Amino acid sequence: MNNLRVVIITGLSGSGKSTALRALEDIGFYCVDNMPVVLLPQFLEIQSDKSKDISQVAMVMDLREKSFIETYKGIFEQIKARGYKIEIVFLYATDDALLHRFSETRRVHPLSSVSIMEGIRLEREQLRALEEMADKVIDTTSCNVHQLKDIVQRHFLPSSTARRLFIHLISFGYRYGLPADADLVLDVRFLPNPYWVESLKSFNGHHQDVRRYVLSAEASSIFLQKLFDLMEFLIPLYEKEGKPRITIAVGCTGGKHRSVVMANELWSYFSGRDYPVNVNHRDVGKS
Repeated sequence: MNNLRVVIITGLSGSGKSTALRALEDIGFYCVDNMPVVLLPQFLEIQSDKSKDISQVAMVMDLREKSFIETYKGIFEQIKARGYKIEIVFLYATDDALLHRFSETRRVHPLSSVSIMEGIRLEREQLRALEEMADKVIDTTSCNVHQLKDIVQRHFLPSSTARRLFIHLISFGYRYGLPADADLVLDVRFLPNPYWVESLKSFNGHHQDVRRYVLSAEASSIFLQKLFDLMEFLIPLYEKEGKPRITIAVGCTGGKHRSVVMANELWSYFSGRDYPVNVNHRDVGKS
């Protein structure tokens, strides 16, 4: 049995598949949207052979690919025969809910040669066999974006963390703007800037010399201790209120040095306390 965890997200157009994929990406899945199903065997072989750091992948597959209906069953059987365990998540909603979403977003239904309602009916009929073979079926009719993310994450997180607040960390550069989804924003531009040290300028906050330089400042150690104390106070209160997730953004001027170091320190802090946590260094690769 191959240890790579493979999740296929599928279902009706407009049912929230992109939202479900982002939810899995936030908890550490390597995600691909709208990959042709015929490429799945090759994709998994590449991940298994060359990407030992990737243990779980998720992808959206649906009727946007013209040959999906004719080929998915044979491809899935082929993958299972090779020892991969595939988990299929099928999303759907009522006709009225889907019609409202298409009208609201003005998106074109993949079966666009007919009316939206007729397209919904045809798609539901064509995907009925796939729904029956799904491991988990989710009705998204009454779900908003945050509720759907919570349902998906609670299903796939380990039982020991399923009831814990999910923490998403972002490092960013102020010159590129604030992250739109941040709940808390921490400005670390008061710390010594490695940009002005010639030997460190070209590296980013993942480099040990940069990390050592930033953390060696007295202000850094004081800041981290006070920050950890704040997290110890705040996070249990957010959990008590039933908040499913929180996004903490850490910013410096360019998002390359100080914010990366401090976001990584926060990641270590939360990981050490068994919180489900993910970190995204949004601007680390920008010049």
